[in-house]
Amino acid sequence: MKKAFTLLELVFVIVVVGILAAIFIPRMHSNLIQEAGTQILSHIRYTQHLAMTNDKYNVSDNQWYLGKWQIAFSSAASTWSYRILSEREGAYNGNPDADVTYQNSEVARNPQDRSLYLIGVRNSNFNSNATDKLTQSLDLGKTYRIKKVKVTGGNSRSGRRILFDIQGRPYKGSTNTSTASAMKSPQDGLAISPLYVKICTDTCIGSNKRANNENELVIKIEHETGYACILKQNSSTECL
Repeated sequence: MKKAFTLLELVFVIVVVGILAAIFIPRMHSNLIQEAGTQILSHIRYTQHLAMTNDKYNVSDNQWYLGKWQIAFSSAASTWSYRILSEREGAYNGNPDADVTYQNSEVARNPQDRSLYLIGVRNSNFNSNATDKLTQSLDLGKTYRIKKVKVTGGNSRSGRRILFDIQGRPYKGSTNTSTASAMKSPQDGLAISPLYVKICTDTCIGSNKRANNENELVIKIEHETGYACILKQNSSTECL
């Protein structure tokens, strides 16, 4: 006689699988946004490190301040991503420029894999859309299912770029000299209030200064010191 599952046993298995899914799927979802936030926070601090160890002051270039190290978020290519770069003298166009040899790349190398660069998606200015040098984890949409990134606070400027000076202080502004919003002086764009980077795996709701539910995470950058941390959910002041 062949053994087989009874209908009752089959229903029991389905119920157990449903319970396990209800327990673990939200955790997996939560882990993704936490992993994304931890990575972004690490790269914000790395951008500060580059800025503090690589002074861009140049007496022969009256626009030297446009070359400050920056972390720039983008929604290009139908995904949210970011890159870390410092623009070359005389090439202040806001783009992550790199030629085919990468000898003059404006994008920072990935310190964990020196063959890669800290840019998440292809860009026509980065070796004509080459993909073999990208750091895939910086593609937040593909890697972590991030659907929205908001950069707010700091000052009245719009945009998704955060720059740092030799003291690690944050700035907000454009480094593209062809735009009206381009920074005009070494002090132009200096943050006068905290900056907030909010990432969401669903529609962002409520205040940009706090994570209002498990689908959101907020990183706060202090304007006076540059100290950055992930905020606790439903708080605009308390760090994890």
